[in-house]
Amino acid sequence: MTTERTLTAPIEPGTDLRQVAELAQQLRVDSVRASTAAGSGHPTSSLSAADLMAVLMARHLRVDWLDPDNRAADHLVFSKGHASPLLYAMFRAAGVIGETELLTTYRRIGARLQGHPTPELPWVDVATGSLGQGVAYGVGIALAARDLDGLPSRVWVLCGDSEMTEGSVWEALGAAGRHRLGNFTAVVDVNRLGQCGPTEFGWDTEAYVRRAEAFGCRAITVDGHDLQAVDRALATAADGRAPTVVVARTVKGRGVSEVADADGWHGKPLPEDLAARAVDELGGVRHRTVRGPRPPDAPRRKSSPGSGAPVELPRFEHGEEVATRSAFGKALVALGARPETVVLDAEVGNSTHTEDFAEAYPERFFQNFIAEQQMLATAVGMAVRGRHPYAATFAAFLTRAHDFLRMAAISQVTLTVCGTHCGVEIGADGPSQMGLEDLAMMRAVHGSTVLCPSDATSAAALTAAAADLDGISYLRATRGAYPVLYGPEESFPVGGSKTLRGSADDRVTLAGTGVTVHECLAAADLLAEQGVAARVLDLYSVKPVDGEALAAAADETGRLVVVEDHHPEGGLGEAVLGALAEHRRCPAFAHLAVRILPGSGTSAELLDAAGISRSRIADAARHL
Repeated sequence: MTTERTLTAPIEPGTDLRQVAELAQQLRVDSVRASTAAGSGHPTSSLSAADLMAVLMARHLRVDWLDPDNRAADHLVFSKGHASPLLYAMFRAAGVIGETELLTTYRRIGARLQGHPTPELPWVDVATGSLGQGVAYGVGIALAARDLDGLPSRVWVLCGDSEMTEGSVWEALGAAGRHRLGNFTAVVDVNRLGQCGPTEFGWDTEAYVRRAEAFGCRAITVDGHDLQAVDRALATAADGRAPTVVVARTVKGRGVSEVADADGWHGKPLPEDLAARAVDELGGVRHRTVRGPRPPDAPRRKSSPGSGAPVELPRFEHGEEVATRSAFGKALVALGARPETVVLDAEVGNSTHTEDFAEAYPERFFQNFIAEQQMLATAVGMAVRGRHPYAATFAAFLTRAHDFLRMAAISQVTLTVCGTHCGVEIGADGPSQMGLEDLAMMRAVHGSTVLCPSDATSAAALTAAAADLDGISYLRATRGAYPVLYGPEESFPVGGSKTLRGSADDRVTLAGTGVTVHECLAAADLLAEQGVAARVLDLYSVKPVDGEALAAAADETGRLVVVEDHHPEGGLGEAVLGALAEHRRCPAFAHLAVRILPGSGTSAELLDAAGISRSRIADAARHL
């Protein structure tokens, strides 16, 4: 039978550390209770960090729990997201969730207290649980708070020692050091044990110190269960002089003798009998609340002049040859009139044309160098702070950051990504530079919008349209310059398409996106010479795709050739087939995509070798 301790006196800011010790035990007890009640979770990982979080919460974390949107408040990111029982125990101690919710809804379907934290809870900025990402998000949030908002918000990140083997952690700490982010602190819970045994360095805290210092951060070692030492370390970290990594040696399962420093307990709730003994050993159930330090006073953010206002997009002459990546850069400059627009690059700005924005708005341009994961994480952090980020690099290199995009969707943030140099169209650089998987990757992201303009006018319009979309939007851009097809008066609604050529006599529809639209137009000319009328559809919106136009084409022409500069799996062809299935249409169908392993060559040579050139399109149409 467990002990019940009714202690209702709130823990005030600057309170005696003996009361903080009581709070730490309460956090441990509630972590055990919640995970045992749920029948799953990570109590031992929560127990190790309870002292660290109790000191942070009571004495250093400046938040107004009743006003989670306070922009001057600190941010707390649980990169160690599996320690969610500890985070939710903190929320209970703050008085923002109740004991009933903690003990009856944790890890249950439809509940806010999910297995790993998500922004379903207003005190959670980003979804975590994919280890190695929280430090990177924290850097982005800290950079936005300091350099964009000019506010004194601090960012505290709790991470585990196992995730310190992830390269993204060191990308992040390198960025923190380079930017001298004095408002950023990572607290590493070095509890020695991972999921399958000891971690890489065990309790060798100096190994973490050497690495953190090499990346330009201040490092402090501490006994993670010595509250006075932890308090001093966090006070030093909060002085704003340098980005800080607090390396805290802890014991996994601390406070429960039957599981403390014992292998084999990762991710396992304590059985009910052991949980009861653990709660007694920890001193029983407590009901303390924590007020903690208040955020500094700061003005509420107001809508700035130009925020959400229409923009004057660049205009292009019909027939003028312009790369869609170039139009993207010019459209970014136009969007710079909106103060929420920020642009991030991965050291390819002269290729993606983000350098245009950098020249016009240097204070809202952020160079991430060749660190695509950190670029996306920084974008997420800036979205958390209310900005609309545009992040750009070669489409091929976005694949290494796919997990950050996947998690960004779970975080329910809004941002735009542009992938340039797509497909075999890029030419002689060869397959390592060719984005041939990006449509599949981005279509699979929850709630994403995928856009692929064929000319400069549509590229500029869709870049601007992305500013008003929710969620993750993706813009696919060509390397080469192609003729402008549309006048400045044309509109490009998301989910729409354009019929560039068509008549009542059409016997086949040629549907493309991006560069293949131009090949489809040329193929239609070849077919016309042979007396075959062909409709040409520009499917600039790949997700959502224009099912109505495709169904009409199926009804009116009976034959459909879909052409994409992308692998056949997961791209435009499958989007079209899905739309046709929904509309219960089954035309004669051909799907031309890149099925070879391409090499180097000219654009024309590679398009033909891949079977997506104008002559190959015309051949497929004749075959149908």
